[in-house]
Order: sequence, then structure tokens, then C-alpha cells
Amino acid sequence: MARSVHAYVRGNTIQFYEWLTRTHKDSIPKGPSIWICGDCHVGNLGPIAGADGRVEIEIRDLDQTVVGNPAHDIIRLALSLAMAARGSDLPGVTTAQMVEHIMLGYQSGLLRPVATAADAVRGDHLEPIHDVLQNAIRRRWKHLAEERIDDVTPTIPLGERFWKLSDKERQAIEKLFAEDATSKLMTQLKGRDDDAKVKVVDAAYWMKGCSSLGKLRMAVLISVGKRSDRTYCLVDIKEAVKPAAPAGKPATGGPHMPTDFAERVVAGACALSPYLGNRMRAATLLNRPVVIRELMPQDLKLEIDSLTCEQAIGAARFLAAVVGKAHGRQMTAAHRRSWAAELNRNRSKSLDAPNWLWSSLLQLVSEHEAAYLEHCRRYALVS
Repeated sequence: MARSVHAYVRGNTIQFYEWLTRTHKDSIPKGPSIWICGDCHVGNLGPIAGADGRVEIEIRDLDQTVVGNPAHDIIRLALSLAMAARGSDLPGVTTAQMVEHIMLGYQSGLLRPVATAADAVRGDHLEPIHDVLQNAIRRRWKHLAEERIDDVTPTIPLGERFWKLSDKERQAIEKLFAEDATSKLMTQLKGRDDDAKVKVVDAAYWMKGCSSLGKLRMAVLISVGKRSDRTYCLVDIKEAVKPAAPAGKPATGGPHMPTDFAERVVAGACALSPYLGNRMRAATLLNRPVVIRELMPQDLKLEIDSLTCEQAIGAARFLAAVVGKAHGRQMTAAHRRSWAAELNRNRSKSLDAPNWLWSSLLQLVSEHEAAYLEHCRRYALVS
């Protein structure tokens, strides 16, 4: 988080929601109660592979998903993009233009949620996103294996990232993958037989970051099929915890938010990112709610820390459209039109974007810049 202010924003969801509780909530439009990402920053969007092999750009991390106000996702995305622009040393006028294009892109995706985002990645202004997408499409198992477990050898190397499991933990994982629901999750991908044998080859605790500590986070290497046609896959088991994002009041006829944390994550993923949600399963491991997901080589996060002005504006419009599409597919046509109209209230005469978004961004950028410098001061003292 000390690496850059953009990295600090990505890793500090709690500060965003602390600001939200302090701010005048009446100034932010109240959208329909739908599934939202809850942590909608640039790094949480990227190429995702579906079970049928197709690749689409979707929201890729749903740990914070809740049924809430879609405006929260718009504001958090705007903050993330503004910090990315600052990291690229772009002028302030570019940030203002990005805010305008965030609204244009979001409403475009909102009103036409059936459009395919991957097909729209064209033009020099979208080159960084296009490059990530094309790289994702070309990736295969060996790329994932070399990246995550050093090489294609079917073992998980213990060390700094992977730690040895206790006998009790290993037995619990073996039992989990013996369940029909988990086995079917492993065999549903294109090219795998529905009745293929699923076997746990290796497993380890995955220290994937500070957020992993104190929680269950397991990497499991699975073989699928017989020796003649055996394939391997890497599975992420992640404990689901209470979200920092505030849930909205349930609306009549609106989506139901499960009380089980893992079921909440899977339900939100299915609504917002079908390619990802359809590859996930909620389960219980050692009496804790967990989400099971096979890691696909095509699943990548967007890293856009070095942008030109044109690319920053293009990325803002495109990524906002991805979020608008995720929101819009949950609404009726009438609700989409109503929400688009509500978003346009209090438009500024000097900026083609609503005042509530621009004023929210000004407050958030100021608070996060100060908090980032204080974080760096504390980091320097202990380094």
C-alpha cells in the first residue's frame, strides 16, 4: 500500500466507507437495491474466462459484494481512476474529463447491458486494456502454473507463499472435494467429462497477502480424469467474511441477500459477473464459510498505472461501461431508464457530469492523499 497512492486506495476499502458514513448521504442519488461490487476499483476488473472457454471483461473480485446502492460503485471506481491518473502524472484537466466519460460509459452500459464488453476493446485509446485482454486469451495452464506454483510439476512448493497444512486441514479438504457439488464444479469446464475422476494432488495454506492472515486461504492442486487424458487445475479456497460495504434496505421484488457470507459472495458474483459466478461454489470448511473457485489462466487483473491522457479517458469510459452493464442486467428497462435519469440530476454548467460525483471525488482524493502520506510515514518508521 505504500508503493503508490493508487495502491493505497485499492487496499483501503474501509476508509472509503468511513467517508460514506460521514458524508451527506442525501447528496448521493439513491439507486435501486441491486447487487453491487462493494469494492469497485480498477484492479478488481479484468478478463474472466467462462466455463465454455469464452473470455469477457467483468468485475473479478466480489468479496465485498452486497445488495446496495449502485452509486457507491460509481464513486469508488471514479476515485480509483483518478488516483491512477495521478500515478501517471496526468494533468488535473484529464481527471475532470475522465469523470465526464465515467458517466457517459456507465449509462451506455446501463442502458444496453447485453452488449459484449470484449468486442468493444478497439482503438489506440484502449490499447492497455486490449493488450491485457489479448494476453488473457492466449494464456494456457502452463502460464498459470509457472506464475502461481513456479512450474507445471504437479506439486505446490512450500515457502514464503505456501505453508504446510495440518493433518486436520488436509483431511477436511479431501472430504470437501469428495462431495458431488465440488466435483461437478471441477468437471463443468469445456472439454472435461462430466463423470471424470477428481483427485486432490496437493494442498497448502496460501499466504496471498496480509488480508489472508487469520483466515482460511487454501491453494489446492486437483487432477481431473484418468492418466491418459489427465488435466490439472489450481483451486482457490477463500474464507468469506463480513463485508465493509453497507447493505441497503431490501426492496420489494428485489434480490435477496443471504446471511451466509459465502453464499452472499456467490450470489453477488452470479448477478454481476456470470462468467465468474458460474465457476464458484459456497461451502463450509472447518466450520467456516468459504468460496471455492478454480483459477483460470485467462483470469487477469487490469494494471493501468502508466497511461496517456487519451488512454486514461478511454479506460474510464470503458470500465464504467463494464460496471454499468453489470448493474443494468439486474434491472428492468423501466428501472434502467429511471436510474439513468436520476444520475443526471444536478448537472454542472462547467462539467458534463453531476455535481454529486465531482464533489464526492474532491473530498475522497483529498482525504486519501493525506491518509496515504501518513501511512507512508508509519511504514518508514518500521522498515
